[in-house]
Amino acid sequence: MWNPDVYLAFADHRGRPFFDLTARIDAKQPRRVVDLGCGPGNLTATLAQRWPQARIEALDSSPEMVAAARERGIDAAVGSATEWAPAADTDVVISNAVLHWIPDHAELVVRWARELAPGAWLAFQVPGNFEAPSHRALQEVARRDTFAEALRDIPFQDKVTQAPEVYAGLLTDTGCAVDAWETTYVHELTGQTPVLDWITGSALTAVKSRLSEEAWQQYRAELAPLLVQAYPARPDGRTFYPFRRIFVVARKA
Repeated sequence: MWNPDVYLAFADHRGRPFFDLTARIDAKQPRRVVDLGCGPGNLTATLAQRWPQARIEALDSSPEMVAAARERGIDAAVGSATEWAPAADTDVVISNAVLHWIPDHAELVVRWARELAPGAWLAFQVPGNFEAPSHRALQEVARRDTFAEALRDIPFQDKVTQAPEVYAGLLTDTGCAVDAWETTYVHELTGQTPVLDWITGSALTAVKSRLSEEAWQQYRAELAPLLVQAYPARPDGRTFYPFRRIFVVARKA
């Protein structure tokens, strides 16, 4: 279960990649703009501000996130990105930090590109940090005897997303002009367990949903020192958390 409040605790940090992504979309007067994986809607709202004449279509698989988006006035709906198909008037499709949750998502974006009309834009961003110390640590704890049975169905893997050039090649083959790149953000965090707090709102959602409250607290207690060791706080109390992200912006020819 996704918790909008926990996710939004790092709204500024999580929002920056969205703006870096959408800044490369040069659509002038789009008719329909789609946000696949709209989350709590705080970023979707900026699309309506940028393109006030467009119809904004927002979709998320989490009822909690959709409810939060609707509270912001977003016409959001519960739905699956894997089942979504573009309407004929779709001129911009955006998916920010969503596709890594979908197995074989590369095939999905290829399908979207083929279904979009000429001139339409497809932009997505995915994390590229699945080999980071934070993710290795959460998997290490998950495999311990205390938690292994409850978490056995989580498909932990290091190779979740592709390199930018792989996405670029796939979308170029569909007839798109592609701009693909990667950026490593160094997030400056504060608090006693800043990296743990960060991943609790994202990477650990599947873990938390499978554990009792008691087991979840024990899991956190065992994970916390590993994260502190991997990302030690500076003497001034700040912790730097590097986070690699992959960006793709494609325009259908």
